[in-house]
Amino acid sequence: MRNPSKFNPLAAGVMLACGASFAYAEPQLEEVTVTAQKREQSLQEVPVAVSAISEAQLMDNGITDMTEIQKMSPNTTLQVSRGTNSTLTAFIRGIGQQDPLWGYEPGVGIYIDDVYIARPQGAVMDVFDVERIEVLRGPQGTLYGKNTIGGAVKYVTKKMTGDTEVSIGSSLGSYNQRDLKFKASTAMTDKLNIGAAVASFNRDGFGENVRTGADQYNKDILAGRLSLEYSATDDLFFRFAADKTIDKSASKHGHRFNPGINGEAVLGSIYDTESNLPSDNRVETSGMSLTAEWQASDSITIKSVTANRKGETETVIDFDSVNSASFDVPAVYDDEQFSQEFQLIWQGDSADLVSGIYYYDGTAAGGYDAVLDPITVAVNGEVDTKSLSAYAHYNWQFADQWNLNLGGRYTRDEKEADVYNAVVAGLGSDLSHDKYYADSADPVVLAVRTDYTNDDSWGEFTPRVGLDYQVSDDAMVYASYSSGFKSGGFDMRGVATANPQTTEGYAPETVDTVEFGWKLDLLDNRMRLNGALFRADYTDMQLTTQRLLDDGTTAGDVLNAGKSRIQGIELEASLALTDNLSANANLGWVDAEFIEFISGGMDISDTRDMQNTPDTTAMVQLNWSLPVAGGEMVVVPSASYRSDTQIFETPSILDQKGYTLVDLTATYYSADGNWNLGLRGKNLTDTEYRIAGYDFGPVFQTGFYGAPRTIALTGNYNF
Repeated sequence: MRNPSKFNPLAAGVMLACGASFAYAEPQLEEVTVTAQKREQSLQEVPVAVSAISEAQLMDNGITDMTEIQKMSPNTTLQVSRGTNSTLTAFIRGIGQQDPLWGYEPGVGIYIDDVYIARPQGAVMDVFDVERIEVLRGPQGTLYGKNTIGGAVKYVTKKMTGDTEVSIGSSLGSYNQRDLKFKASTAMTDKLNIGAAVASFNRDGFGENVRTGADQYNKDILAGRLSLEYSATDDLFFRFAADKTIDKSASKHGHRFNPGINGEAVLGSIYDTESNLPSDNRVETSGMSLTAEWQASDSITIKSVTANRKGETETVIDFDSVNSASFDVPAVYDDEQFSQEFQLIWQGDSADLVSGIYYYDGTAAGGYDAVLDPITVAVNGEVDTKSLSAYAHYNWQFADQWNLNLGGRYTRDEKEADVYNAVVAGLGSDLSHDKYYADSADPVVLAVRTDYTNDDSWGEFTPRVGLDYQVSDDAMVYASYSSGFKSGGFDMRGVATANPQTTEGYAPETVDTVEFGWKLDLLDNRMRLNGALFRADYTDMQLTTQRLLDDGTTAGDVLNAGKSRIQGIELEASLALTDNLSANANLGWVDAEFIEFISGGMDISDTRDMQNTPDTTAMVQLNWSLPVAGGEMVVVPSASYRSDTQIFETPSILDQKGYTLVDLTATYYSADGNWNLGLRGKNLTDTEYRIAGYDFGPVFQTGFYGAPRTIALTGNYNF
């Protein structure tokens, strides 16, 4: 059977709240521990809508990167952004960020071991060396701060045991997939542990550039992580972690829906292109963190988290996907962030407190050329952000079955931006001319449309009030009000000659959410049923509107032009049917509606809908374990459904009709727990589904797609 030290038999599964699979031999559900409120708690005691997917569930389900987590969490969208390989588009309950441009803030916070990841580049993390992944739905403004108005996704790596552990894993599969993972840890002294993990992910493309033969939708990623853990005393613990990921997967260009600008035919494969641009692409992210934890007394813990992260991206996107410099967009991004958080956690007999101070200092810079032969629009700029916040979350058990939780966070943001936008005669500006268009004439600046430096600051208070009632040992209900905000900023694409107000920037957007939820363990702990009803009022929405200018170029204005109402329900359930068969399901339904959408001084909300927010998401799954040759075979068939999805607020050819993905994994675990061997099939019906795109009129409409049917043989050995 599986080694219990490495696989927690979450049996009939992590409650539906996990939306993940669970295989084990007893018809009862195991307790699930989460850190959604920055301290360890049972999932069934946390008055928050949260899903937690453990390492065992990740393996049983054959999950390989962050985007597959969307199947496990209702009302959640985690997709690869348009024209990229490892940039994340994240939406929860209708709130997120599609545009990965530097200087724009996300609506869903991404965390690695309590360290906030400010930029979406490189956030499509491949799953390795992980203990669990948590998805927190709804605004998390009190404990997690700004830019978590939709929710947060936490990637939690494993702590070392002090034992010498070595494991190696590999996957071989469709499209010449060849992945290799290695990790090892050991005790250097009785107080110092060291560990390392390295992973290489490689795969040929689903398509190709029919002009050059270069891969499209391939994978070429190398990632590593190093950890040092030092227990200075029984009460003082330090952890140093460093990671680095290099993604050299080929640049990705979209599928044209219509003939090209010179009449080029629509290609037969949705994964093919005939771009004039090379396949060069590189995304490099790295970070270091130091965590210190001091158990000052039986009731007080003091924690410090210091972190620094960097990211560099060099990429090219061909908007029209033809052999012409008619809409090429070479781009570079460069970002760096430093953060420091101090926490004080107090645990009393009938009350507890999580409080802290958080400081962030980051720079996001970048530039791109929109090459529109015979001219180029050159855009570049930089945003410096300093943010300081203080927070407290207090929970009080004022009666045997009643708990009151009160929280608040005050955040002060300061931003300074440099923005430049010019029209250049020729192909490319100084950013890209010599690399891609050296054979053409040197570029000449025709008109500077934007060139300014400005700064602004904002202060926001985000409260939370909640009440939960323990109906019985197996049932809890809760009600809460919470608030969150996404920081204001400056439009990096702003055209000041067309919209002088762009130099003043835009204000934060806010959301206020009321939620009623329940956590139920039923049928003598054989069934778990969790759910939430919610309503959110979303105001001062930062909306991008596009318009055509007289010179044939476009201008995109970011304005606080929207209001919306979002309401819905989430259900997650797990059931131990027999000793070796369990079922798991989740269902999300959301009604997201614009109340106001101002464009050109007019309210056009009747013609707009929320993007990346299908009204229904669902997943059903069985987990069947049976003894085979002294070990255990775990078979997990699953089907996940997403209803019609609008890619942008305006209806277009890009919109994706509802679809269902069918997966099947079968994994054999040896009796001694030292090795496993599995077969993983994804999208077995070979469904074509669009996840992103560009829409600039009938010639420049391109779509990007999810993976076709893939099958892989996987294996892991623990020495």
